[in-house]
Amino acid sequence: MSDIQINITNKSYRGRLAPIIDNLKLSLKSGEFVCLLGQSGCGKTTLLNCIAGLDTAYTGGIMLGGQHTQPKIGYIFQNPRLLPWRTVRENIELALDGTQSPDIIDALLDAMQLTEVQHVYPERLSLGMSRRIAIIRAFAVNPDILLMDEPFVSLDAPTARQVRELLLKLWQKRPHTVLFVTHDLREAIALADRLVFLSASPMRVVSEITVPIARHERNNERLIEAFRTQLKDNYPDIKTLL
Repeated sequence: MSDIQINITNKSYRGRLAPIIDNLKLSLKSGEFVCLLGQSGCGKTTLLNCIAGLDTAYTGGIMLGGQHTQPKIGYIFQNPRLLPWRTVRENIELALDGTQSPDIIDALLDAMQLTEVQHVYPERLSLGMSRRIAIIRAFAVNPDILLMDEPFVSLDAPTARQVRELLLKLWQKRPHTVLFVTHDLREAIALADRLVFLSASPMRVVSEITVPIARHERNNERLIEAFRTQLKDNYPDIKTLL
């Protein structure tokens, strides 16, 4: 697991007058599950791309896991990005670098209830299954840091709840430092140790709030709704950030 220290003073795109990120500072402790919440287009995906090293055109700095080690990063995109000409198992195997045992795939397929479809091609999978495969692929590399960009978007509520519960079971067995992007406050409360609310572009941190609900009570919708109502009552600006 790894700490994350983020200090982006400016991130801009050519042809755009205003920066998309401006003086954003954020720290994550090793093993912490943090949810980022903000309006669509505010720069959440851009931030994840900067952390993952996919976008280096910014000023400031991002420190991952200290100065002397390069942590492994797992990245779950909004789109599952499965190769259609490879089976489920083959898609997962592509992420391995040879240091992991193939047995990890069997364990993760079992945990995500997908063993029976491991030799199926992606076209035969439901969207919920495809998203679970993307989660398995990210966990299979045993990452120190897991970046998740709205991985349950467009799923119906029952399917999203099922995949969310499976994700938490996996994470609790093999904790990683997680940065999870969502616009769904209920989902964030169900998952996170801490909520980070972000402004519209140029994006910066507006509020950081610890979730007080015990992990074993996160399936209690009444508690989640009560805390959600409390947040909106005590932090009226939150309504404009989602």
